[in-house]
Order: sequence, then structure tokens, then C-alpha cells
Amino acid sequence: MAAVTAAMGTGTARHAVTTEGEALPFINEPLKVSPKDARTLSRQFFDRLAVLEEGTHDYQYARNTLIEMNLSLVRYAAARFRSRNQDEMEDIVQVGTIGLIKAIDRFELTREVEFTSFAVPYIVGEIKRFFRDTSWAVHVPRRLQEARIELAKATEELRTRLGRTPTTRELSELMSLSEEEVIEARKASNGYNSSSLDAALTADNGADGESVLADFIGEDDPALELVEDFNSLAPLIAGLDERQRRIIHMRFVEERTQAQIGEELGISQMHVSRLITRILKRLRSGLLDPSVA
Repeated sequence: MAAVTAAMGTGTARHAVTTEGEALPFINEPLKVSPKDARTLSRQFFDRLAVLEEGTHDYQYARNTLIEMNLSLVRYAAARFRSRNQDEMEDIVQVGTIGLIKAIDRFELTREVEFTSFAVPYIVGEIKRFFRDTSWAVHVPRRLQEARIELAKATEELRTRLGRTPTTRELSELMSLSEEEVIEARKASNGYNSSSLDAALTADNGADGESVLADFIGEDDPALELVEDFNSLAPLIAGLDERQRRIIHMRFVEERTQAQIGEELGISQMHVSRLITRILKRLRSGLLDPSVA
């Protein structure tokens, strides 16, 4: 009971929970319990937690004390990611604490395994899940996120072994994936990081030091769509009879009015209007559905 005495602090020993078994000690500052003492105390708290009714005050005391005593496991797991900035580290600790709570709720003494060995994988798993869900600039399916990691490992292994950048076929053979899946994983990797359009480009990138990324990104050119439309429309125009082509030419190339066209052809303006409507409907149908033309 040395660990219990040390954890209880100074003063008269107090007991917060009384069950049919041994009473649980009241721990003044669970956060200050050493990892060694926490291991000893945790078994006692888990033993009592198993017989307490969930939702009761006694159950909550035992569960909360277990969480606070074992927060050192979260700090231990979070230390693997110490390269992150301070804001991220705070998030990592919070997420790792969720993993600790899940481990406490699922642990059973009958497993005959130390709680620390059981809890650390839960904590690390929760942290990795946090990175997987929040680190990507563009959300991609989990299978592609995992494929990206395997692709990086395979690429590094083959580069070391071959002394050059491996081919897609070599990567597919090592990863036991099809070449299409390797290509898909490679494309998905582009979604991991993103750059601001206002990011300055350095001279290494061929910039003058004052340019930003947005200056080098192309824009849609409406003229390109016109070229495609002209190429699609040309055979449809060729399929019109000579009179229909003449009407279209006078109306949309020479920009004559319907009255002027009617006077040229010796027909009424109303007749010209109906002819133009009919021709345009035919051309429109041909563009939307080539089988109609």
C-alpha cells in the first residue's frame, strides 16, 4: 500500500468509494501520481470499477481518477510528435486523451496484460486517426491515404536498392498493386499539401522574386470553346442546302435584318423568321445530339 499512501498526500487517509470489497482511497491530486504508482493504483481502481454501477457518483470518481492518473501515457505518446507546433501539440494531447478514455472503458483485468500496454496503442491510434482526418489539404478516401504511405516506403526502398527512381511497374510489383492503383495513389499524394495562390515564388522556381503562384496559373480561354464549337458546327452547316446556307450567311455574317433578307429572296419577313428558326433548331439539335444531324 506504499503507492496508495504516497498518492493520498498528507493528512488523514480518506476513502471515497465503499463497495463490498476494499474501499478505494481518495487521491488528492491524481495528476501528480507518478507513472510507477499509477500502475499499482490502476489495478485497484479497475478492480472496483468492474463492480460499480455505471453512472453512479462512485463509478464516476473511479473512472475520472483513472483518467487523470494515466495522463502521463498520453504525454508519452504525444512526445513522438514533438516536431509539431505548440497549437498542434495541444490538439494531439486532447485527441490522445480520447484514446486513453476509450482504453479505460474497454480494459478488463482478466486480459492479464498491463494497462499501459493496452492503452498506448489506443492513444497512438487516435492521434494517427486525427492526422489522417485533418492533415490532408484535400479529403481523399482512407485507402488512398494508406496507399500514399505504402507508396512512399516502396519508393524509398527501391530507390536505395536500384540507385534510381523506380518505375510504376516496379512499384506495383513490390506493393502487390496494379499499375493503375499505383498511379492513383501517386495522384492522391498531391492532395496532402496545398500552397496559397499568394505564395511568393523564389528564383529557384524561375520567378523574379516578386511573382506569386497565381501569376503562373492559366485561365479558361473562351476562344478555345469557340474553336470546338466551330469544328462541331462546320459539318452541320455543310449539310444544309444552298438556300439555307445563304440565309444563315446573310443573317449572321453580313448581319442583315430579316426584312432585308426577305427582300433579297423575294419572300416575306415572317417567312424568313420561320426559316431561320427552323434552321437554328436543326443546328442546335445536331450539336446536342450528333445522331439527329
